[in-house]
This record gives sequence, C-alpha cells and structure tokens, in this order.
Amino acid sequence: MNFNTVLIFPCGFRSRVGEIPVSVAVTPNGFADAITDGCFVMPEERIMPFAEFLSVMECPQSHPGIFYVQKQCSNFTSEFSVLHEDAGVEVEWASEAFGKKPDAVNFWMGDSRAVTSMHRDHYENIYLVVSGVKKFLLIPPTDLPFVPYETYPAAKFYSSESGDFNVQKLDDAERVPWVSINPLDPDLEKYPNFRRAHVIECEVRAGEALYLPSLWFHHVRQSHACIALNFWYDMEFDLKYVYYKFVEALTASGVEAKSL
Repeated sequence: MNFNTVLIFPCGFRSRVGEIPVSVAVTPNGFADAITDGCFVMPEERIMPFAEFLSVMECPQSHPGIFYVQKQCSNFTSEFSVLHEDAGVEVEWASEAFGKKPDAVNFWMGDSRAVTSMHRDHYENIYLVVSGVKKFLLIPPTDLPFVPYETYPAAKFYSSESGDFNVQKLDDAERVPWVSINPLDPDLEKYPNFRRAHVIECEVRAGEALYLPSLWFHHVRQSHACIALNFWYDMEFDLKYVYYKFVEALTASGVEAKSL
C-alpha cells in the first residue's frame, strides 16, 4: 500500500473513478446493518456511477435517504480496480506481521449521518483514513459480559417512488445476533452492566491508521464524505479465541457478570 498515493485519491476521484458503477447502501436514518424497530435491518443497495454518488455527497439534503459506500465484501478489489496500480491491495508491514495476505479490502465513503453500529469481527483490522475523520468507540473483548447481545429478525429497507422508506422482514432468513445497545445513548436501566464496560474513544484522521484487533467491539462515525480503506486479515483461532468462546458460553448460560 502506497500511503502517499492513497492520500491524494480525492483529487482525481471524479475523473478516474466517476464512470465506474459502485454499490451504495441507502437508509432513511443512517443505520445500515443495525437494529431498527426490533429488527436487524440491512440497507437498500443501489448500483450507481461513482460520479453520481459524489454529487449526492456534495448536496446530501437534496436526496431522500442517507448514502454510504460500505459494502464489506472487498469492494475495493472488486469495484475500484482502477486504483490498484497506484495504491496496492495490502499493507505490507501488516501482511508480514500476520503472515498472510488480507482476506478483504473495503472502501468507505459516506454521509456524516451514516453510522456503523457496534459490532465485532473475526478479523485483524488495519483501518486507514484517507480524508476526513473517523470516530471510534471501542470496547475490549474481555468486556463481553457487559455488552448485551440479542437475536433479531432480519429485515431490509426498501424505498418507494416517493422516496419514503419501509422496513420489510425477510421471513426466510435466520435471526441475527447483534449488540442490543447504542453506546452513544445507552439504556442503563435495561442494561445496567454496561456501566462496567471500558469504552475507549478514538479519532483517526487523514494519513493515520488504526489497528483494530480481532473481536474488539467497535462503533464508528465520521465527518462528511470521509474516505477510508480497511484491510481485513483473518484472525488466528488460538488460545485467545478459545478463552473468548469460554466467556461467551458463561455469559450465555446466565452466570452473573459480577462473578466474571
């Protein structure tokens, strides 16, 4: 990964990438893959030229919905191949440290109202901010007993021709386990043990990278039209993972958090 080249991405975006079709998540509330109305709701996905998405970013209030390029299936390698020669598709020091190539490289850009709800991943994550600011709330995996989890019916946002959004349940889909609490506005009456969670606030600015270890809970906000890349390296399913699953099983069995 050539960090110096990556940092000048925004200067030539419209001319270099403008005609490329990209996947864009659109929601009415900025919460894609999050809990809404008692469901785990996924965004409406639209394919549009990247130049059209940039126009939305320039005047977001003129479009119904909140737009976010955030597809987490290595969209940088599949949709932004024109940038690979300049930028590369790995972080060399991370690949050397982890002893492997990244499983996925994801491109992120969106409205300041778009939020990534709190969750955890089974990946070592190198998160590079290209422009703007990302704001993270982090909780270590050892605090798992204090972070409430539930399973929710799966659903998806759909928009009508008028621009209104509806939530449609996906009846054939399995229920989705997800963090139940919003760390920005926690319901401490319902989830009193969350007081014991060690919440770390972290800002990552243009030119900076965050190493987000596997299994750490994270909630993410950003400045408007912030651009970022993240590199997912598969975690080692070693003693750390065994311990984590042990704590997870104890928590699920109803062992009091105060005894852990």
